[in-house]
Amino acid sequence: MGAVRGGSVLAGFFALTVPLMPVQAALLRLDARAARSFPNWYHRRVCRLLGIRIELDGEVARDRPVLLVANHTSWLDIPVLSAVAPVSFVAKKEVGGWPFVSSLARLQRSVFVDRARRSAVGEAAGEILSRLQQGDAIVLFAEGTSSDGNRVLPFMTSLFSAAKPSGGLNREAPDAVVQTLSLVYTRLHGIPLGRADRHFVGWYGNMEMRSHAWKLLKSGPLDVRIRIGPPVPLSSFVDRKDLARRSEAEVREHVVRILRARGPHEPLAIAAPPAAVRPRSPAGRAAKWV
Repeated sequence: MGAVRGGSVLAGFFALTVPLMPVQAALLRLDARAARSFPNWYHRRVCRLLGIRIELDGEVARDRPVLLVANHTSWLDIPVLSAVAPVSFVAKKEVGGWPFVSSLARLQRSVFVDRARRSAVGEAAGEILSRLQQGDAIVLFAEGTSSDGNRVLPFMTSLFSAAKPSGGLNREAPDAVVQTLSLVYTRLHGIPLGRADRHFVGWYGNMEMRSHAWKLLKSGPLDVRIRIGPPVPLSSFVDRKDLARRSEAEVREHVVRILRARGPHEPLAIAAPPAAVRPRSPAGRAAKWV
């Protein structure tokens, strides 16, 4: 039955995706606003097809440029986060060479960065800054790679240089805000995922994508919990290191809270960050289903 489910989902995905690719290509040329929102509509249907249910705390600001700083667990993060809001991604250079996937990434206006070369990160900074100035919402996977879903890896400060460049405030996107986004896959077939099981969803290290994707397609429906932090003006951060440090602290805290099923104000048995960089928690926000 797993193979039947996987085959049905895969067939449905291509039946939905292939006819819509030229539609998005046309929108990129003719209507920039529609080209931003159409992938959000499309990915909501992809998540429904995959059986992914999203529990969402908070929301992405819609009236200003947004840098969304997120943790990264799986290739599933792309359709999941795209279903939450109209976003584009900062993707590693290798994605631009993957058959079919690269076409989807370009249609969603992804920015490709060679994260292994500091100079290449700087070269992409101009494009990211331009997109923020145009009012886009850009997702930055600040760990620089994906994890097993049980932890948050240290953030790479160089990846923040586009949003918080050296040389003064005149090079920043006006009115831009930063929001953290913490994502955890919580249940498979309605059964809670424990520490030993979460690697089933996580795609990291040297895992081969096709076999991992096929395994997930066969497995059944998934629940994912996302907590979005409140918008903080980009201008309130001293520099890119301050932005990286404070964002990492908030993402890490929210991931731990989701993993331990703790609310925003419940105590955690982890060391608190220094008072100057203590992350803010979204208080009083009710969960909603996407």
